Amino acid sequence: MGSNDLRVTDNGGLSIALAEGSVTNTLFGVHDENLRLVEDAFGVRISARGSELYLRGDEPNSQAAGKVLTEMQTLIERGYPVTRNEMITAVRVVSEDPSVSLLDFFLDDRDRSAARRAATPRNLAQKMYMQAIEEHDMTFALGPAGTGKTFLAVAVAAAALNNRTIKRIILCRPAVEAGEKLGFLPGDLAEKINPYLRPLYDALYDLIGFEKVSKLLERNIIEIAPLAFMRGRTLSDAFIILDEAQNTTPEQMKMFLTRLGFGSKAVITGDVTQTDLPEGKKSGLQVSVEILGAVNGIHVFQFTDKDVVRHPLVGRIVTAYEKRERDENAAREKKREAQNGEAAD
Repeated sequence: MGSNDLRVTDNGGLSIALAEGSVTNTLFGVHDENLRLVEDAFGVRISARGSELYLRGDEPNSQAAGKVLTEMQTLIERGYPVTRNEMITAVRVVSEDPSVSLLDFFLDDRDRSAARRAATPRNLAQKMYMQAIEEHDMTFALGPAGTGKTFLAVAVAAAALNNRTIKRIILCRPAVEAGEKLGFLPGDLAEKINPYLRPLYDALYDLIGFEKVSKLLERNIIEIAPLAFMRGRTLSDAFIILDEAQNTTPEQMKMFLTRLGFGSKAVITGDVTQTDLPEGKKSGLQVSVEILGAVNGIHVFQFTDKDVVRHPLVGRIVTAYEKRERDENAAREKKREAQNGEAAD
């Protein structure tokens, strides 16, 4: 990294040679917010004197903090658009695995750009998920809300369309969570199903832009439809995404999975802990993963609550609910064991 190498100071700390002008301003952030972010994440002290940054703290933490700052400075020098979000991602990635090259992590994703912007993964799990989508014809993504399952799948699809490796994007959902019963909603069919498909529109608008998405929708290059509309179709040269798949029945899931044609990819996303199917009805997502998990060409990717990248509070909410569910299951199991013991007596 040349001038960005870490150096050990006489008092046992680390120093980083700083670039000049706008590079340093971007690295530091508004009112040095990026430096404070790195300090808080790794428990180190950072100070700037002249053309150098000085880091003090435990050696492993100082090395990790220094790695973030030196490699992000290199990215800025190479013209990569580093914002506070990228700094947050860099801190998260190095915290998970200090051996990861941030240069490779960020620069590998430049070829995934869509019309409006590229979607950069926010942690190692997201990085591996995007790679899995690219390497397999069918990918199942399971995990809690906020892990980027659907947004990143749409991002890979938009990049594939932009690179002309596919001809169409087809996005679908179960239109109504508990069995697609639309009759009670006002309006025509389009007005009935649009509220359930809105998250897919939001992702497209964010990645591609409102005007281009509108034109692609008009030309049927992008199609957004309820799952029921997939019956009887064979979809070739397409990128097909099924969102909220935990709310499919096994029959619906089998129907969807058999729509795949030549030159197509499919991504199926959902959270099997959040099914809205009637009591006692098994999720099509869960059944398909059990049946197809070992099939060649199919990859099952599992996110956890640690991979949540929305507001930090979302991750804590998911963890709290999972703990409550574990506690309730343990209490039920204990009660059942006690009842069995009484019956045995």
